[in-house]
Amino acid sequence: MATSTDRTKQCDAATRAGRLMKARQFLDAARIIETLADEAGDVADAYVTLCVHAGIAAADVICCARLGRHSRGDDHGSAVALLDRVSPDAAKHLRALLAMKTKAGYTALPVSGSEHARARRAAGALVEAAERV
Repeated sequence: MATSTDRTKQCDAATRAGRLMKARQFLDAARIIETLADEAGDVADAYVTLCVHAGIAAADVICCARLGRHSRGDDHGSAVALLDRVSPDAAKHLRALLAMKTKAGYTALPVSGSEHARARRAAGALVEAAERV
């Protein structure tokens, strides 16, 4: 049972399906903007930000399927810890994406080519894992 300080939320099949749809949408949008850009670096920050959102949604799906609960709120550390309980590999990918979130979305610094590639791999792995559960 959840307590008043619990940062998780119960989820059902509808929540799981909705979060999977969003994970796919974010990843598809990332791929589309990358394809339409003259250079991948021109949209790297937007691409990584979309990958981060895809990964968060996919993590929710995995946790819903395995625990009946997913993380809620802004404490991404709790989301990683919850995911780590059911899939350390998936948690590693989510941790990598979250490490890029601030740089890609909130700073003046562009993400690097290696961060762009890492985001692609991590988001892809998380969405694939969410589709398998």
